[in-house]
Amino acid sequence: MKTQKEPWRKKSYRKVTLETKLLVVDQILNGQLSTNFASKKYDVPRTTITYWLRKYGTLAQQNTGMGKNEEIKKLKERIEELEFVKDFQQDIIADMELITGVDMAKKSLPKTLAKEIELKKKDRLKENGSMSVLGSVNKPSIKDVKSKKPKK
Repeated sequence: MKTQKEPWRKKSYRKVTLETKLLVVDQILNGQLSTNFASKKYDVPRTTITYWLRKYGTLAQQNTGMGKNEEIKKLKERIEELEFVKDFQQDIIADMELITGVDMAKKSLPKTLAKEIELKKKDRLKENGSMSVLGSVNKPSIKDVKSKKPKK
């Protein structure tokens, strides 16, 4: 038994406010939504969303007040800040390992970070001489150096 096909009818869509359009465009540009998912979520054709992206894409970026170059500059500054913090933390861990004699980094950190800390420890030992368990530096004192000099 065949069912009679319904005549093709254009789907009607509701009007979408400017705020919703800008929200959709912003979410797509930030990578929170794909065009297909936004189309399904907001019940809007993909072609319409593509049109919104072209029309409102630059407007959404202007609203954030930051261009791509400014954003890149800000991210580079953040990277430098985080690298400084990482180096500082690694220095502290390396010093604590030298003082206590316990290898904390090997047990609890990823291999790459543990290797970096190991290098920092070696550098510290080269700078300061060997360190005992209590943390005192075993550098030869000035008196020892003078007494070992050959007398004329």
